[in-house]
Amino acid sequence: MASLIPDMEQNILDAPFDAALGERYLVYALSTITARSLPDLRDGLKPVHRRLLWAMRLLRLNPDQAYKKCARVVGDVIGKYHPHGDASVYDAMVRLAQDFALRVPLVDGQGNFGNIDGDNAAAMRYTEARLTDAAIRLMDGLDEESVPFRTTYNGEEEEPEVFPGLFPNLLVNGAAGIAVGMATSIPPHNPVEIVDAALHLLHQPDADTAALLQFVGGPDFPTGGVLVEPPESIAEAYATGRGSFRLRARWAVEDQGRGTWTIIISEVPYQVLKGKLIEQLASLITEKKLPILADVADESDEAVRIVITPKSRNVDADVLMESLFKLTDLEVRVPLNMNVLDEGRPGVLGLKPVIAKWLVHQREVLLARSRYRLGRIDARLEVLGGLLKAYLNLDEVIRIIREADDAKAELKAAFDLTDVQAEAILNMRLRSLRKLEEIEITLENKALTEEARGLRTLIADPAKQTERLAADLTALRTAYGPTTALGRRRTSLAAAPQVKLVPIEAMIEKEPITIICSAKGWIRAMKGHADLAGTDALKFKEGDGPAFAFHAQTTDRIVVAASDGRFYTLMPDRLPGGRGFGEPLRLMIDLAKGVEIVSIFTHQPERRLLLAASDGRGFQVDSAELLAETRKGKAVMNPRDGSRLAVVRWIAAGDDMVAVIGENRKLLVFPLEELPQLQKGQGVALQKYKDGGMSDVRTFVMADGLSWPMGGGSGRTRTEADLTFWKGARASAGRMPPTGFPRDNKFSL
Repeated sequence: MASLIPDMEQNILDAPFDAALGERYLVYALSTITARSLPDLRDGLKPVHRRLLWAMRLLRLNPDQAYKKCARVVGDVIGKYHPHGDASVYDAMVRLAQDFALRVPLVDGQGNFGNIDGDNAAAMRYTEARLTDAAIRLMDGLDEESVPFRTTYNGEEEEPEVFPGLFPNLLVNGAAGIAVGMATSIPPHNPVEIVDAALHLLHQPDADTAALLQFVGGPDFPTGGVLVEPPESIAEAYATGRGSFRLRARWAVEDQGRGTWTIIISEVPYQVLKGKLIEQLASLITEKKLPILADVADESDEAVRIVITPKSRNVDADVLMESLFKLTDLEVRVPLNMNVLDEGRPGVLGLKPVIAKWLVHQREVLLARSRYRLGRIDARLEVLGGLLKAYLNLDEVIRIIREADDAKAELKAAFDLTDVQAEAILNMRLRSLRKLEEIEITLENKALTEEARGLRTLIADPAKQTERLAADLTALRTAYGPTTALGRRRTSLAAAPQVKLVPIEAMIEKEPITIICSAKGWIRAMKGHADLAGTDALKFKEGDGPAFAFHAQTTDRIVVAASDGRFYTLMPDRLPGGRGFGEPLRLMIDLAKGVEIVSIFTHQPERRLLLAASDGRGFQVDSAELLAETRKGKAVMNPRDGSRLAVVRWIAAGDDMVAVIGENRKLLVFPLEELPQLQKGQGVALQKYKDGGMSDVRTFVMADGLSWPMGGGSGRTRTEADLTFWKGARASAGRMPPTGFPRDNKFSL
């Protein structure tokens, strides 16, 4: 064992750790970008997709051939070309076959390949597949040395670096992927529109993006939908290669007779799972987030049919749908980030550069195929020239073959033949000596000579190349014409209707309720305005009891103040009913552990509140600043370490003074104008303490005096009219309160 140590030491590299880590991470990042996540601009494919189609081609899975098991294809791919997991390869194959994922599928699947509900495909041993016509077009020319090949990872096979076919797959089927430090997101487009734009750019190379947008209206998604993005936003996105598109579900009103109606959703947005969409719609009903929505039903078979029933016939359909677009995935934003590999380098390109560079690739492929064909023709013409010489001197050729010891050498010398021509003559069959064969060879020689002349002209003349590309693109457009199933535009272009949304509160029927919250945070809402004094008699969980009870309306907003200074907003119509113990507040709001409820009250617009922490700091705040939009609430007061929000009180109209009393039983009265009004913060000192903190604080009218309840449950109050003795500047220490002030140091009014 010791003898191995010197050898191991020779393999140890002395290098800075950050440099070594950076070098290795860069290699990994480049590999992820170029060989996994970003598509090639020329064929729009990632390596795994390209290897899948190549393997299927070698298995001769053409559209006119029988299907083969997907497991066979995946096995060939991971064994010969793509040394990764079979699950990831099969997932990539499944996507190529899904007509709701790709605008023009490249794999023709037989069996369960998943659905729009989000169900997974069957196992690869059950499903079968073959290539589609689009995949054949994409690989057309691979046998004609049109693109370079490279050896596979084990050096045993070869695979194409890119596909040469004349099919604009990058824009037609789009792409999505996340690399290291970058990502790509290209939505699908209509094949006819892309071909039309390519034809225009082919004849007008100086055309700008605006000219191309006369042909390309926007993305065309496999699942249809309605694109409601403004034209100027679409133009900017295609010009820069970055942006997003608003996509909505397609819907229509269906008359049910007698004035009733329902809304039918016939197309859902791209990549939105219908099953999850139904769950979203159902949750709006169960959580009472949209009162004008009564029911939702999924009546889909092969076609999407989601039935939405309004609460009443008086509901406006546009208002209902605009609300659903806002609250659910019936409207989504589809990102555009045309980050592609251009000559092996990643970059974000606009619409024009993508089409222009694709046309450059197609021109290069056309030239490579033409040179390959020209080479094959020249080789055949050489053979035909020798055969024609043989027919002109048939008797002598036969004599040489019969009598000569080295027939090949004598034929070459006698008729000035090349080695290839002499070999072709010697390999002729006797049946080829008939006169008809000579005529056929003469005609073939003439036709090939003419074809070779045309190919040389094509290779030398860019105008001829443009003419040929235009003819090929026109043929492609005919195959995917606007009247065909694949060429017909599925996503409509429209402007979003200007519908004024009604606030959710306005949709709720106004009814009186009584809200009760227990000391442990269980809340419920009883119908009607019950006697608040009788709420103590309600049933509570063992060890729990009443804490807050007040009247409200179902259209109000309920504000919950927590001891950490955060405020939360609840809708009363969504609170549990009065039967039972209610539900914990922590299920409705994200209340931090250990945080207590300080106050619960009905929001009153255009009023101010006094917030005070236990350390005697506070400020005024407008009630509008307390409303929160999410479960996480809104941080309004930021108590200092060791303190908490202790008092939340309404400031009544006309109040001009603040009364604060500390745990040291000292009372201070100062003008309300000395207390600042803030949106959020820690506030300012209300009273100065040597020990302890604040007990209570309130505002009042100086002219009316300061009142507090008298003990004994008599309900009587006592008022101190002359408060000169206790009046001082804010943050003063204060003095002992008047005789008879409550021992609990609470104003309780």
